[in-house]
Amino acid sequence: MPERAAGSGPPAVTLYVCSTCRLPDAPADAAPAGADLLAQVRAAGETDIVVREVKCLANCKRALSAALTHRDGWSYVFGDLSAEAADDLLAGARLFLTSTDGLLPWRGRPDALKRGMVARIPPLAPPAA
Repeated sequence: MPERAAGSGPPAVTLYVCSTCRLPDAPADAAPAGADLLAQVRAAGETDIVVREVKCLANCKRALSAALTHRDGWSYVFGDLSAEAADDLLAGARLFLTSTDGLLPWRGRPDALKRGMVARIPPLAPPAA
């Protein structure tokens, strides 16, 4: 996770990965595939994106799930991710870093983030003009 100076505000982009998500066809006693996805994302060593574990995104019918937030823009929830979606999530987060309008660009977005979009959530406060 990138280090930020005290009082520097929230990170530009945060990626939340649900660590309790289970694949729909997984046996009940199997380890959550979401925890594996989180480990893969963290292992990539991305320095410009904050990665956070979340215990549940309440998107169980479309697991595996993750969310992207932008401090000056929208938030996105994704589902139907594969256990190998770490590269797609990080590519989407890097693309989100380039946003000048607070939206995750459609062009260049990995297919998993096009097909798997569950919700786009408006900013809590309007972006600064």
